[in-house]
Amino acid sequence: MSERHHKIVIIGAGAAGISVAASLMRHAEGKSLDIVIIDPAQTHYYQPEFTLVGGGVVKLDKTRRPMKGLIPDGVPWIQQTASAIDPDSQRVSLQNGDIVAYDYLVVCPGLVLDYDAIEGLRQALGKNGVCSNYSPDYVEYTWQCIQALKAGDKAFFSQAPLPIKCPGAPQKIAYLAADHLRRQGILADCELHFTSPGPSMFGVPYFAKALVEVADGYGIHKDLLHKLVKVDGEAKKATFEIVDGEHKGELKELEFDMLHVAPHQTTPAFLHGSAISNEAGFVEVDQHSLQHVKYPNIFSLGDACTTPNSKTAAAVRKQSPVVVQNIKSLIAGESLVGRYNGYGSCPLTTARGKVMMAEFIYGGKVTPTLPYIAKPNVGSAIMWQVKTKFLPLLYWNYMLKGYEKFIEPQYDYDIEE
Repeated sequence: MSERHHKIVIIGAGAAGISVAASLMRHAEGKSLDIVIIDPAQTHYYQPEFTLVGGGVVKLDKTRRPMKGLIPDGVPWIQQTASAIDPDSQRVSLQNGDIVAYDYLVVCPGLVLDYDAIEGLRQALGKNGVCSNYSPDYVEYTWQCIQALKAGDKAFFSQAPLPIKCPGAPQKIAYLAADHLRRQGILADCELHFTSPGPSMFGVPYFAKALVEVADGYGIHKDLLHKLVKVDGEAKKATFEIVDGEHKGELKELEFDMLHVAPHQTTPAFLHGSAISNEAGFVEVDQHSLQHVKYPNIFSLGDACTTPNSKTAAAVRKQSPVVVQNIKSLIAGESLVGRYNGYGSCPLTTARGKVMMAEFIYGGKVTPTLPYIAKPNVGSAIMWQVKTKFLPLLYWNYMLKGYEKFIEPQYDYDIEE
């Protein structure tokens, strides 16, 4: 066992960890800045493109790059898994027994897929028509399943209880599948269902209303308040529980030919029972400053913190500059001025070639970046180009390199226009 010390320790080398590290190095302006990143992963994925892989638009290889090429120059990389955080002694324990002490800690390990929260899912995935776009291990199988659908088949697209990464993803693939079937001339002969434990199609009413129209346009059944609880891949049966209303608690066992699953998601094990986390294992932070509510030298951003925003890469893009600014202020003994307003973006693929760009902040206020180029609640060919061409470029070449200035959303946008 060994112990080392760094001024700033970052747990997680996903979009959040790398962008924070890169931005801090840029702010250092050539001065020595003692930062270290802890993450065991050898490969970094641009997860927002998984929907396009599952929809047959993008190859999986395009979504991944070696982690070693993305860690900022001058930042050591500890290729280990964090196993515990002791905020009182300011130490992070690693799975191999080593200790990393810190002055300032940034916690952004992301979420893990909890396959076992749905009975039988772990055993069923990857065969018998059971697929998921949430993992690189199964996303290519989604496209195989869509291509295999034929007249008379029944397909389900299930959403997991929140919080999950990219809550819009389960219906994105439903629309891409429906569009494919329409192009094949068999959509009317197939039965498609979107199932969700939630009471609406989307958390922001402005977009939820529009998505109802998209689903209806394809003839997709909207099975709301339905939670997937069991999968029998061999028998090709899925069991759903009705979670509210007159039939609350009722179970429905339904046959399927294809079942796309959004697995339940949780934080990594080391955050459960931790002094910095709530009962669900999420790091407790102020939703605006992203500073821990008890330990001022700890910050958290991304999917594993308690901010009540949509868990998306776009949210991280707005959170990262706030964390960087506030860490700099804390080091300088100044007041924290960085504020995160809850911005999130969900490019909803409503068809191959069309995207509804849902952008919003805390409270569900609609904040489109380009409202006069494409109406926010309508599928647009221009936004498809933004989704497929511009956003990956922005991610790899700007966000992960620590650049912070981008086109700002229109916070005064009137959704009645």
